[in-house]
Amino acid sequence: MTEQPPRVLLADDQTLVRTGFRMILGADGIDVFAEAANGAEAVEAVRRTRPDVVLMDVRMPEMDGLEATRRILTGAPGEPRVVILTTFDLDRYVYAALSAGASGFLLKDVTPEHLTAAVRTVRTGDALLAPAITRRLVQRFARPGGESAALHRELSSLTPREREVLGLLARGLSNAELAARLHLAETTVKTHVARILAKLGLRDRVQAVIVAYETGLVSVGAGEAARQPTERT
Repeated sequence: MTEQPPRVLLADDQTLVRTGFRMILGADGIDVFAEAANGAEAVEAVRRTRPDVVLMDVRMPEMDGLEATRRILTGAPGEPRVVILTTFDLDRYVYAALSAGASGFLLKDVTPEHLTAAVRTVRTGDALLAPAITRRLVQRFARPGGESAALHRELSSLTPREREVLGLLARGLSNAELAARLHLAETTVKTHVARILAKLGLRDRVQAVIVAYETGLVSVGAGEAARQPTERT
């Protein structure tokens, strides 16, 4: 049975941007089921159309994309995946949106191929950002001991191995790199990551990276050391 294409909601206050993105997605068989010119319209459109993926601009009138993302993702499980659209690389609003539950971000000058691939990626439940990019965002904007730390302070629910995996994941290692460093099968690493997300009530790896920094499990500047080869003893 052929998988149905993602149902997309596009929220941006610029008509030309929405038109361009709609044409790009349509050319790859992905339909934009609804559009919104501000955050309030986006929240209402999500409730009405129940899309799989929301492409959300950050800076819009009446209600910005950050507040709209928070409202959309405070519902029951099964809410859509939100991808933030921005013209500002490493914008502080992007970090706030990721903390609120967004699955990643795209710059507005993204290529057509990357745009369509991104929509399909987050639709399957994967996070859009590479861990190393997420780490750059967190290092720039995270504040250890903040609200997220208060919500996820119970890292004691993790086993020692899961804490180790979370720490390395937050430093930017991929599943393959984690497997090589810990001398585990990649499928085992994926199982550890899934259990970490479940125990901490997180949506994806992006939020896991944020929690690792904000709880103090990983400190800013630790990332490069983690990529050094492991010595066998």
